[in-house]
This record gives sequence, structure tokens and C-alpha cells, in this order.
Amino acid sequence: MNRRHFLRLTATTSALPLLTTAGRLFAASLSSPRFLLVFLRGGYDCANLLVPYASDFYYASRPNIAVPRPDPKSDSGTLALDSDWALTPGLRNSIGEMYKNKQVAFVPFAGTDDLSRSHFETQDNIERGEPTQARGEFNSGFMARLSSTLTGKAAPIAFTDALPLTFRGASDIPNISLKSVGKPDYDDRQAAILTSMYQGHRLQGAVNDGLELRAHVAKEFETEMNQANRGAVSARGFAVEAQRIAKLMRDEYRLGFVDIGGWDTHVNEGGEKGQLAYNLANLGDGLKAFAQELGNEWKNTVVVVVSEFGRTFRENGNRGTDHGHGSVYWVLGGGIDGGRIAGEQVKVQQSTLNQNRDYPVLNDYRSLLAGMYLRMWGLSPAQLTKVFPETRASDLKLV
Repeated sequence: MNRRHFLRLTATTSALPLLTTAGRLFAASLSSPRFLLVFLRGGYDCANLLVPYASDFYYASRPNIAVPRPDPKSDSGTLALDSDWALTPGLRNSIGEMYKNKQVAFVPFAGTDDLSRSHFETQDNIERGEPTQARGEFNSGFMARLSSTLTGKAAPIAFTDALPLTFRGASDIPNISLKSVGKPDYDDRQAAILTSMYQGHRLQGAVNDGLELRAHVAKEFETEMNQANRGAVSARGFAVEAQRIAKLMRDEYRLGFVDIGGWDTHVNEGGEKGQLAYNLANLGDGLKAFAQELGNEWKNTVVVVVSEFGRTFRENGNRGTDHGHGSVYWVLGGGIDGGRIAGEQVKVQQSTLNQNRDYPVLNDYRSLLAGMYLRMWGLSPAQLTKVFPETRASDLKLV
């Protein structure tokens, strides 16, 4: 065990800032871009988020779970974004308002060329960021390679229970679980025992630094939790976690990853209401809270929301949807060129479905992210190749 491993091991329930050799906080430059990747694990149903309301085929394919068409007379229903696409009602007052302010864009028909429809295989494929045919060892993720490329420019952090695959292969990347923030693993008695165990040991400094930092950050988060408890929704929902993430990324970190589960809607998915709508509403509220917490730094931030795949276009016999292929990615930020549906598109009809069952992938996620990273950090062709091997950047001019 070395210092880095110990600090990562003790950072499961509270934030652990990146350390210098002297144990001081690493202060990232406020002028550097900030990037957060939000991974929706489970394959969310993008067709009930970004609704192809101009398609009669959509409504014929989903007799029980389709989201209603926009009503121009309603200020609470489905929100028309253009002549083809609309936003599900539960996001109208969060993501919808941000879209109107050009702080959100959607990229439909996005994803990978992985047709396995396996959660784990496709998630791993995305996190590795390598060509699908490259089946190497799982010891290198694309955000780790990006972090290594941006050494000194973008302090990284993962808001996850364990270090995710996408950050494997780089050093000194803390992972932080937000499920029990404010409840440290060690009370004073346990901390004293742990300190005495390492008295005189070569790891004594690392142990003391780790415990001290955990206590400091836990206290900060306890204050935030007490404030958040004034509003039950933000205390229980994703919005609370998003505000914590925003505080750390505003002050210390520039490259972040967070994953959110609960998107595998095989049964009773619902339409404008139901389990998917509830999850999307929480996600939207959280992203809005994230943006608000960043304040002026929101204009210097880019958030991308992805999922391993979309769902089958037709509903199944259980009023849900099954594993699909193409998805819809979200791009958010205070300085992006949003308020539009970006990327290559096709008309939503039976003849354009992939294998007559789901959305095709027309916008490769590696090309999409490579184009964004090129504009955000001015990466050279060699650097882009390091992050995403055998990929040509696709510049949608979103950032």
C-alpha cells in the first residue's frame, strides 16, 4: 500500500482533494475549462426524453407509454423544441428553461458501434474509449488518458463508490461516494486507533493526512446537508449530490465523472408520468442545481450526459422497453452554442430503425467528445489520438 492507495481507500464517503507532496490542496486555475461526464447506467429511454412528436410511427409503436404531443395552449406539458422534437414535460422547468437560454443541446442517434446490447460490455466499451474491436486489458480509460494529457491543467475526480474504469490508468485520482456524505467511516476513537497502528510506520504521514482531510471535508458537507434539509426534495434527490459536486469542481477540480443508476426500464416505464419521468425530473433538477451552484463559473463548464445505449423503439409486452442501440446525448454549459438539436439525423420511421428495433448510431461518441476536447483544450492530433485511438474528431461547434 502506498500513500495514493491509502487516500483512495479512505475516501469512500467524503470528498478528498488532490494533494501535493506537502499535503496542501491543489488549486486549479480558474481560467481552465471544466468538464463533467454524467453516465446514466442502465440504458435510458431517450425516445421518451427527446420525443419525436412529428412521427406517427412513434405513437403507433408506443400505445401505452408514448409522451403526448405538445399542446401550444399548455404551459406545463410537452415542450416543443423544433418542428420534429419535443422535451418530456418533467424537464420543462429545468432543462427546458436552460435550453431556451441556449445552455443545453441534444445529440440524437448517438452512441457506439457496439451491438452487444449488454450493459456491462457497452459500459466498459464507452469508459475505455478505444475502438470496439480492441479487446485489450481493462486498465486504461479515456478520461485517465485525458487527465494524463492535461497534466497540470485539469485536476480529476470521480464521484463514485469505486474508481471507475474510465479513470483507470492514471495516478492520484480520488473517487468519492456521495451516498453517505457527512457520515465519516471513522469516529474519534477509531481514528485514534488507526493513528496508533501506524505510529512510526512509513505510512504514518499518509494516514494522518487522510484522516485530517476526511474530517475537514465531512464537516463542510454536514453544514451543506443541514441547509439542504430545509427542502425535502433537494435533501433526498440528485440535486443535493449535484450541488456538492459543483462546489468541489468550482473550487478545486476540473475533470469529473459521476454515474447514476436506475434507467433499465423493462417493466412499467410510464410515459409523461412514471418511473422514467421521475428519474428524468430528478436528473434535470440536479443539473440545474449544479449550474446554479457554479455561479459565474457555469460559463466555463461543459457537462455531457451519456448512457451505454438507448432502448427498443417499440414498447414491450410489459409496458416497458428493452435494450436498444442509439441514444440521445445531452450537452450543457453556460457558454455552449445550445438551444439546438445537433449532429447527423434521420427521419424517425420504421425504415430508419437499426435492425427494425431501435435508433441507429449516426454520431459516434468518441468523435463527438474528441471534437469537444479539441475546442476546449486545443489538443494536438497526437494528443487526441492518445485519448481516443483511431478516431477522427467531429466538431459540432457546441463549445
